Amino acid sequence: MTATLLDGKALAETVRAEVRTGVEAFTQTHKRPPGLDVVLVGDNAASRIYTRNKEKASKEVGMRGRLHTLAETTSQDELLALLALLANDPEVDGILVQLPLPPHLAADRVLDAVPPEKDVDGFHPVNVGLLALGRPALVPCTPLGCMRLLAQSGTRLRGARAVVIGRSTIVGKPMAQLLLAEHATVTIAHSRTQDLPALCREADVLVAAIGKAEMVRGDWIKPGATVLDVGINRVTTSEGKSKLVGDVCFDEVKERAGLLSPVPGGVGPMTIACLLQNTLTAARRRLER
Repeated sequence: MTATLLDGKALAETVRAEVRTGVEAFTQTHKRPPGLDVVLVGDNAASRIYTRNKEKASKEVGMRGRLHTLAETTSQDELLALLALLANDPEVDGILVQLPLPPHLAADRVLDAVPPEKDVDGFHPVNVGLLALGRPALVPCTPLGCMRLLAQSGTRLRGARAVVIGRSTIVGKPMAQLLLAEHATVTIAHSRTQDLPALCREADVLVAAIGKAEMVRGDWIKPGATVLDVGINRVTTSEGKSKLVGDVCFDEVKERAGLLSPVPGGVGPMTIACLLQNTLTAARRRLER
């Protein structure tokens, strides 16, 4: 058996096209485009790339994208003051604070300062609580992208055994909630889980979100299972070259899985696409109120 690869890049283009159509309708009705404001503090090279990509992507679908770049030395009060301005700006529909923040800033206080209705990352406690209750909420973008991939692939979730490796608030926990909402039987595994390989072999759907390169091996996989690899890890090959790999050992897992998301080109492209989707959703809900 060789797994069918899930093409996140192609699906992300479909999502962007849907968002573009929605943005056009929103702009025509409300006489302005949805607005996404991204806040970057410091000079982290990877974060600079991510935030510029988000700003660019928002403009490509017709949104008003704006990047606020603040110095590494920005104080907590200065950052909170900017967030207060954005919170009260009627033309700002989505606010995203790029993580990680410099160590002198309290991430929880900063994220809590983003109004839940503008929290397009889905990190505010109100949105986390609404998701847990099964009520409409802004959902973290990567798990949202995973669910879209599963739906597109035709993976049956009702009654399926799902295992999520990783318990972060960004991926692991919200992923488990979304799978549970689709009537899967969900187990969250982590670094202290006993006999993790045996647990993974029970999974019809396995989501790897642990941040450890190629940790999940081929013999951990139930034959025919759907495997979503959320990890993005940069490693050095034996030839001294740098490459991106996921949290699963691709060459081994593809020989046992039925469906597999590759790295790159699987879950990754869906994250920004779902950020755009969340921004449009936030804009619509705010105006409906």
